[in-house]
Amino acid sequence: MSTIDTLTDATRTPIRWVTRTLEQRLLSFVAVLTAVVLFVLFYYPVATVFVDAVVDDGAFTLEPLTEILTSEFYLVDIIWFTAKQAFYSTLASLALGLPAAWLFARFEFPGRETLRSLTILPFVMPSIMVAIGFVATFGRNGTLNRALTAVGLPPVELLFTLEAIIIAHAFYNAPLVARVVTAAWESVDARAVETARSLGANPRRAFRDVVLPQLLPSVGIGATLTFIFTFASFPIVLALGGFQLATIEVFVFAKVRDLAYAEAASLAVIETVISLTLTAAYLSYEGRQRAAGGAANPLPRQSVVPTTWSPKSALRTVGIAAYTVVVGLVFIVPIASMILASVTGADGGLTLEHYAFLAERQATGATYQVKPLPAIWNSLLFAAGTLLVAVPMGVTMAILTTRRYRGRTLIDALAMAPFAVSGIVVGLGLLRGLVFGVDVFGTRIRVTGALAIVAAHAVGAYPFVTRNVAPLFSRLDDRLVESARSLGATRTRALFDVELPLVWTGVVAGAAFAVAISIGEFDSTIILAEGAGRYTMPVAVERLLGRRLGPATAMGCVLLLVTSVSFFVVDRFGGRWGEL
Repeated sequence: MSTIDTLTDATRTPIRWVTRTLEQRLLSFVAVLTAVVLFVLFYYPVATVFVDAVVDDGAFTLEPLTEILTSEFYLVDIIWFTAKQAFYSTLASLALGLPAAWLFARFEFPGRETLRSLTILPFVMPSIMVAIGFVATFGRNGTLNRALTAVGLPPVELLFTLEAIIIAHAFYNAPLVARVVTAAWESVDARAVETARSLGANPRRAFRDVVLPQLLPSVGIGATLTFIFTFASFPIVLALGGFQLATIEVFVFAKVRDLAYAEAASLAVIETVISLTLTAAYLSYEGRQRAAGGAANPLPRQSVVPTTWSPKSALRTVGIAAYTVVVGLVFIVPIASMILASVTGADGGLTLEHYAFLAERQATGATYQVKPLPAIWNSLLFAAGTLLVAVPMGVTMAILTTRRYRGRTLIDALAMAPFAVSGIVVGLGLLRGLVFGVDVFGTRIRVTGALAIVAAHAVGAYPFVTRNVAPLFSRLDDRLVESARSLGATRTRALFDVELPLVWTGVVAGAAFAVAISIGEFDSTIILAEGAGRYTMPVAVERLLGRRLGPATAMGCVLLLVTSVSFFVVDRFGGRWGEL
């Protein structure tokens, strides 16, 4: 062997050692980095909000919290109203979602899978866009009143009412209830029902004693999730209720706008504590359900079209038809109304003047005015940044929460905390913490502009990545990794070569969720956007809505077009929200 070969081997040995050490420790390094990012982008900002609620001029005080908790205005007009509208919204969501679960779980019919896949649509639809659809439907000159006038009936005033808010919340959350309960219904073991029937129970008794007890936990968790989401609802309440029907979220936004940060922080703390408590109950239930697994012999589905006529089958057919009409009114009419309003002029005729207005605003508008192209570009830019941050974080958390080790439940709870904390609270925390700046060893560090918005979006999006990937990781056969390790692969190499290719569809679906959530994010963006130059499409829609409905619906249709792409990706790669 030559001297050159000897030197080359001597050089390669340390390089190989370093490479293998990095490969062995890469997963641990990524996990630590994810924890640091989560601390900086979420826990520190949220802690800043909590500190603002109990610290005044450097001194500890409970006065802001006490003032809110002893104020009749805050307790009744804000907190109690928030809980009341969330409760009614939960009931409406259950009323719409449970019949859908019954249909999906118990019947076969043409288009069943297509209709079921559409239940994922609300999760990728921006809430401000849905609010615009409901304004176009229930407004004074909306679709509903035009239809009533056409048949000689008096118009109704539903806009800026509690009823409009409840219906809009049901649009979002009834599909969630349907997916959760359908999954539970399909996991009921048919043999248990057959045993009850063989012991003399009629179908109604068998359902009450065998099926219903297995469904009630899923109904409860669907109701809990719905209550969490509607309790922290912001864009829908802001657009359909205004400040006269203000919830905690709307009031926090109003206080931030008025620079009353102590009051805003105190309200945000109260809301966050309630949401985190309910989310902890949800995570506990999910852990039990994951351990329980599915049924080996699910209940067989029936044809929705009866083979023989009977009073019972006729009543069932009429009920399904009536439910279909209600679903059409709640889910189809608002989006159709938005599209129709975008091409309808003041005289009722078809026109493209609203889209022309957007084009004119783009060409000649002042710098402080909302322009469509920068809003579209900002949305896509922030979505790309969110993708780069949220996907690695979500996959890492999926790995950590599916490994068997002590303290996994705590890690899962800490990782899913952003799921329960509203965008308004995260935005307020980022504003008060990183945007205003923090002193680190005598240097003031600030995160502003696009970086702050991407941070808020990533915090809100990565739990959805985790929830798409974690079920796939939990189902992998441990022997696959063991075989790779026995052949000399490091833990990281086994992850990239064996595990990730097997869960790739979940990663893609989670990435599509992350993009859709970023594009539709309104709560934190409205706080962090610095002038019209940082507006996204949802913020542009809200700003236009405050002036003219037509251009707002036109911008909403552009937003619909962009987010529809995310829906098709989620549907194609099997978004797994129904497994929660």
